[in-house]
Amino acid sequence: MTPTLTTLLLLGLSVGPRTRAQAGALPAPSLWAEPGSVVPWGSAVTIWCQGILEAHEFHLDKDGHSMPWDRQRPLEPGNKAKFSITYVREQYAGRYHCSYQSSTGSSERSDPLELVVTGFHAEPTLSALPNPMVTSGGKVTLQCTSWMGFHRFVLMKEGEPRPVWTLDSQEPTSRQFQALFLVGPVTPRARWTFRCHGFFNNTPQLWSQPSDPLELLVSGVSRKPSLLTQQSPVVTPGQRLTLQCRSDVGYDRFALYKEAARDLPQHLSLQPQAGLSGADFPLGPVSSSHGGRYTCYGGHNLSSEWSAPSDPLDILVTGQLLSTPSLSVQPGPMVASGENVTLLCQSWSFVDTFLLSKEGAADPPLRLRSKYRVGHYQAKFSMSPVTSAQGGTYRCYGSYSTSPHLLSHPSDPLELQVSGSSGEPGPPATDPSSTAGPNRYLYVLIGAAGAFVLLLCLLVVLLVRRRRQGKGRKPGAADPEPQDRGLQDSSGPAAATQEETLYAAVQDAQPEEGVELDQRQDAEDGDPQGTTYAQAAASDAPPDVTYAQLNRLTLRRETSAPHSSQARKPPAEPSVYAALAIR
Repeated sequence: MTPTLTTLLLLGLSVGPRTRAQAGALPAPSLWAEPGSVVPWGSAVTIWCQGILEAHEFHLDKDGHSMPWDRQRPLEPGNKAKFSITYVREQYAGRYHCSYQSSTGSSERSDPLELVVTGFHAEPTLSALPNPMVTSGGKVTLQCTSWMGFHRFVLMKEGEPRPVWTLDSQEPTSRQFQALFLVGPVTPRARWTFRCHGFFNNTPQLWSQPSDPLELLVSGVSRKPSLLTQQSPVVTPGQRLTLQCRSDVGYDRFALYKEAARDLPQHLSLQPQAGLSGADFPLGPVSSSHGGRYTCYGGHNLSSEWSAPSDPLDILVTGQLLSTPSLSVQPGPMVASGENVTLLCQSWSFVDTFLLSKEGAADPPLRLRSKYRVGHYQAKFSMSPVTSAQGGTYRCYGSYSTSPHLLSHPSDPLELQVSGSSGEPGPPATDPSSTAGPNRYLYVLIGAAGAFVLLLCLLVVLLVRRRRQGKGRKPGAADPEPQDRGLQDSSGPAAATQEETLYAAVQDAQPEEGVELDQRQDAEDGDPQGTTYAQAAASDAPPDVTYAQLNRLTLRRETSAPHSSQARKPPAEPSVYAALAIR
C-alpha cells in the first residue's frame, strides 16, 4: 500500500467518528401541540418544538413532504420555536417531526406528532353498559356505535391529549358498527368523562365528529336520596313535568340519570325545607322521549364520589299507541268490603301488557301480561278481598314490552265504591287507638236518630188523625156505644122507648125540607110501625146543615107528603151524629 493511500485512510477513519460524535451530541427536540393534537376543523392550534439554547433555527417537517413544512427562529430564551395554525383544515392533518440547527450542526428528529382533525363525519353514539353508575373500584364497558362503516373507533378521556384506546370496529346483527371499551377500575379521585370518534383506515388523521360526552358517576355508600314527582308518574304529552331529588344529607349537588341515556344533567343543591337538600329537574313539556326509568344521586363539591342511587321512578307517557282499551268491574262498581272484585281490561288491538292505575295513588301502576280471548286481548286485576282503601277511580292502558314506558290512550274512568261490611272483624273494645271503634259508635247513633225521627212522624200522623175525627162530632154529643144493637121491633111501647136514634147532619148548599124516609114493611111480621121518619131540624144548626132522625138502618126515599118534624120528640137515649155529604 502506498504512503499516500495509507495517509488518506487514516485521515478518514479519524474524521468519520468525530463527525458522528458531533451530530449525536445535539439531542432530539420535543414536539407537542396546544391545546392538543386532536383539533376540531376550523379551530386554531399551536405546535411547539423545544431544543437547546444554542439552536438558531427550528424546522417543522410533515410526512409526505420532502421540504420542511415550516421554519421558525427561536423565541427567547432561545430554546424553542412556535408554529401557529390559525384555521385548521384537512390538509393540516398528518404526522409531524421537528429538528433544530446550531453552529455545530443539525439535531436528530423529534418523536412524531399525530395532528388529527375532527368533524369530517357524523358523530357516533357513546353509552355505558349497563349504566354509567359505577361503584368505586369497579369496571364498566363503554360502547361506541355508528351506522357508518368506520374501520376503527377511538375513545378519548377528557383532560388527556392523546387517545386512551383505539379498537377495530365490529358489525353485530343490528348492522351498526361498534367497539366495546372496558374501562376501570374507576376511583372517585378523578373525573371520568369520555367521548369517542370513528375513522377510516385510508384517512387515519381525519376523524368524525365527537360523540356526546359520557360521564361515569362513581357511587359510594352514603345515604341515597329520594326521587319523586308532584304529579302522577303517568303523564300526557305536552304536560309540564318536574322531578325532585331530595335528601336529609347536606349534598352540594345532585345528578339525574335516565336509564340508557347518554347525558346526566346535574344541578346545584337547593334548600326547599330546613334540614333538607335537593334539586329540581324540569322535564316538560312532556314528549315520548321522556318516558323511561329515572334515578338520582347526591354528591359533595370536594369529592367526585356520589351517593348510592335513589329508588327508581318510572315515567309513563300516554297516547303513544293508537288503541284504547276498555275497563269493567265484576261483580259491579258498588261492593262491600271483603268481597272479591275483578277489574277486567280489554283491547281489540294487540298489546302484550296491560297497566292499571288508580287516580291520586303514589304507587306505580300494576302490570299484567295480556291473554288472547276470542278476538280480543285482556287482563284480569283481582282484589281479593277488597278493602275500603282500594276504592277510587281507575283507568287502564296497554303497552308493548319493547317500549314499556309508552302507553296507549287511557280507558274511560271507572269508579269503584267500597262500603263497610259488618262481617269484617272489628277491633278489641279495649283498644282506644283503633279507628274502627268510633265508626261503630257513629253507626249506632245514626240508627238511633233515624228510629227517633220515624217514631216522631208516627205520633204526628196519629195526632192529626184524631184531631180530624174530633172536628166531625157535634159539640156536647155523647160517643156511641161500642157494640151494635140488633134490629128491634117497634110495635110495642117498650121497644119504641129503647130504640137508638141516629142523627145525621146532611150538608147541602140548598137543603130540602120535608124529606120523608120510610122502611119497607117487614115480610114476616107485617109491622105497620116499622116506618122510618126523617126530620129536617134547622133550629140550632147552621143555615147550610140539616139534621135527620133515623129509626132504622135501612132507608129509602119516598115521594109521599112529608111528616111534620115537630110531631115526634127525639128519644131520650144517646144519639150519634154523622156528617153525610149529599152530592
